[in-house]
This record gives sequence, C-alpha cells and structure tokens, in this order.
Amino acid sequence: MRFADIVVPDTSAARGALEVATAYCSPALLNHSVRAYLWAAAYAGMNGIAFDAELLYVSSMLHDIGLVKEFDSHTVPFEEAGGHLAWVFAAGAGWPVERRVRASEVIVRHMWDKVDLAEDPEGHLLELSTALDISGRRPEDFSAGLRAEVLERYPRLGIGEEFIACFRDQAGRKPDSLAAAFVRGGVADRIRANALDG
Repeated sequence: MRFADIVVPDTSAARGALEVATAYCSPALLNHSVRAYLWAAAYAGMNGIAFDAELLYVSSMLHDIGLVKEFDSHTVPFEEAGGHLAWVFAAGAGWPVERRVRASEVIVRHMWDKVDLAEDPEGHLLELSTALDISGRRPEDFSAGLRAEVLERYPRLGIGEEFIACFRDQAGRKPDSLAAAFVRGGVADRIRANALDG
C-alpha cells in the first residue's frame, strides 16, 4: 500500500467537511483529521475491509471538532458534541436521517476502546486510525514507507502536546468523560511515546 493507492472521496459532502475542518481546526488538528482518514482507508485496503468512503471521510474531518472553542460543549463530552455537529452538517448535505445518525455514531465511537468491525466498519476504522495517530497504537500495521509518505504530506506539527492540553482541559471540566478517563489512565505518556513522532 502506497499513498497513491488511498482513495479520497471527491463529493460535495467530503469537500464541505474538509472546508469546515480547515476553517475551525488548528493546523495540527486539521492534519490529524486528514491522517485519521488516510490511516483508516489504508488499513481497510490492506485488510480487505469494505467501507463507505464518504461517510468515513466526513466523520474523520469532523471527529475532533468538539475540541475547538467554537463547538466545545460545557455539558457533553467532545466526541458527543462532534457527533451532534456531524448530524447537523449531514442534514445540510442532504443526507437521509439514517446516514446522519451513522456519522454521529462513528464520531462518538472513535473514543471507545474497541468498535466491532461487523457492526460498524467506519467506526472500527476511525477508532483504529485515531489510536495510531494520537497514542501510537499498532504502527507495525503500516509499512515504514507509507508512514513516511503520509507524514511528509501531513506533518504532525506538535499534535501530541496540543492533544494532551485539550484532553486535560476536557478532563478538568468534564470529569466523567472518556477524555478524563484517558487522562487518569496515563494517555499523556502514551502520546509522548508515539513512534510517529520519532
């Protein structure tokens, strides 16, 4: 699998989601969102996993939008806030209700420890790809060449420390959230040990 083999959907919804992420995310968070899709799509291609590319791409672009100040909720975890925003975005894109719900589910589930592939392939792929990109889980699933190609085109730009700060902020204000559980579980050490930053 090479970078050129990864198919990026070119639909109005995909372009719109990238536009939203570009407008609201920091450069590091934007590149993380793009890499989240690239890792997920590459993994799917290498492992014969069928998935909805447009749904995965839109969900990838919006999965961390709840961390930015304009969409940060004081009442719900960031992934739930992002799921709500994705539902609204998808309504504007003309998606049927069931597909809007799927986008929301994929975003919420990316924070789970594990998402069942048979039940939710897009959620499974996004959980896997974000775990790789943030905490460095299972880099051996991707060749050194592919990792280098993706990181050259979409550099990390200090995403690790930015994410640690975001999670600590979320944990302080939302102690019952998954982000808070991650902080208590030592996510900062895993982020700082990520081989992708090596």
